[in-house]
Formats: sequence, C-alpha cells, structure tokens
Amino acid sequence: MKPLSAWRRIPSRALPRLFLCLLPLLTLCEPVHALSIQDDSGHEVRLERPAERVVSLYGAFTEWLAAMDRLDLLVSRTANEHEPKRVAALPAIGTHLRPNLERILALRPDLVLQMSGRDAAMEPVRFLREHGIPTAVFSVHDFPGLFSALKRVGTLCDAELEAGNLVGSMKERLAEVASRIRERRRPSVFFEVRWPNLLGAGKHSMVDAVIRAAGGRNALEQGKKLVRLGQEALLDLNPDVYVVQKGPMNPDPVPPAERPQFTVLGAVRSGKVLTVDERRFSRPGPRGVGAVEKLASFLHPDAFAGENAP
Repeated sequence: MKPLSAWRRIPSRALPRLFLCLLPLLTLCEPVHALSIQDDSGHEVRLERPAERVVSLYGAFTEWLAAMDRLDLLVSRTANEHEPKRVAALPAIGTHLRPNLERILALRPDLVLQMSGRDAAMEPVRFLREHGIPTAVFSVHDFPGLFSALKRVGTLCDAELEAGNLVGSMKERLAEVASRIRERRRPSVFFEVRWPNLLGAGKHSMVDAVIRAAGGRNALEQGKKLVRLGQEALLDLNPDVYVVQKGPMNPDPVPPAERPQFTVLGAVRSGKVLTVDERRFSRPGPRGVGAVEKLASFLHPDAFAGENAP
C-alpha cells in the first residue's frame, strides 16, 4: 500500500478519476448478505440473494406478491389461476396438491412457496428440497399467522418495506372494524364450504378468524379446518347466520332457501343468508380484511349504517 506521502503527491484534479477507477473494485468487495427465514414447518429457508424466479404452489401467494407489487417474480401459475392477465399468460404447473414437478424444475426457480394443510401438500416439498430448490411452507389460519408469513415472504423477495406497509394497512382496517362492533352480541355463524355432502369451516381455518374479527361466533366448535356434518347436526346447530361460499369447492350451490330440508333453519327463515366469494373468504390473504368488513356489515348493519358493503 502506498505511504501517505505518496498519495499527497497525486494532483487533486486526478482524484475524481482515480475514485471512478476504484469504484468497481469497491463494489465487488461489498459483502453479500444471505437471506434466511424459518418457515412454518420449522425448516430454514436460505437464499444467497433475493428471489428472482418464484413458483407458487397455492393461489394465495399470487395475491400476496401482487399486493407487494412483486408479480414480476412469478414464473408460473397453478391450473385454476387466471387473474390478473399477467398471471394468466404464465405456464401452468398443475394443482396445489399435484403439481408437475418436472415442469417446475425446468423453470429453474430460486424459491417455491407452498401452503400446508393436507399431508399430500408436503410430498412436492420434499421432492423439490431434495433437488436443491429452496421451498418455504406456510400454515396460515388466523391473521397474526398471515401477518408473520407476509413479512417472511417479503424478506425472501426483497419486499420487506412493501410487506410491512401491507400488514400495517390491514391491521388498521381490522382495528376500525373492531372499534365499531365492540361489546355487541356475537351471532352464531355457519360457513358452508361445500354442498351437498355438507362441509363446514371449523375452528382451525381462516374462515373462523374472519368470523371472529367480524363480530360473529363460529357455530362449529371442532378444532379442524373442515368439518363434515349431516342435516340433523346442522339443525341442532340452528345458526343465526348462514354463509355460503361460491368458488372451486362449491361451484354452483343451490340457495339454502330453495333446499327443502333447510327451510326450518332460523337463519333461512329470517333471511340471514349471505353468499360470498370463496377466494376472498377462505384464502389467507390481503382480501381477507375485505371479507371481515363485508361480514361485519352483514352481522351488525347498524354499526355500518349509510355505508356500502365492501
């Protein structure tokens, strides 16, 4: 290294040019900080740099990235995802539980996102990890879990600021609903996931979190995501409010008022039946806050008088 006296002999007018010559070397010397999170399966997901090619094995992650303005990272879509238009143009890699693993490998992702639930959801995860693909698994069934997962995905995708702003906005909206419905009676709510072969949303589901945040009480006490029940069990529950989801799991439900065996339900007789979008209510994502607002205005209309339902 030159002694200090040697540097002093360099003309001052040459210093800017010297700095420009050294700048590339200084940039190369900058340390690369690896990114690391622990996913909800207890697995450490480590990236040498922020993700640039992301495969989502569950549609909710598409919504997460869209809300963070990082849809540009997606390189594929699941078979039933067609919105927005940019996503519809991406290659399909199969379904949440049965993805085409060879096609995923061909896409050379540097991050794969999966939502847990059934045991089958972990089979592709094990395969991808064995092939060296960083794969993060999340298990989200309430808003605190959603906020945590959003922030961790933001970390992996160089969107920490966006994820933080998104979570902050969601918390503010939920707090506004909570302030309006405070100390009000909580009506019992049955949420129909599928009919016929009736399935309801249990306590271990995002729907339960939506119901509670909206000022309701889940009519199903079972600590499961999905609960099978027959007509007699439903009649015993006799919920105050009946919510029917419409979407992939319940594509064309007959209105409860047109089902002869449902006409004795108090909710049906009083007209307390609400049909909702499955993706908005059952998927853990930013639109879940809108689901809370919509259900809260239905359960407690006087608290939202003069406002249009979200």
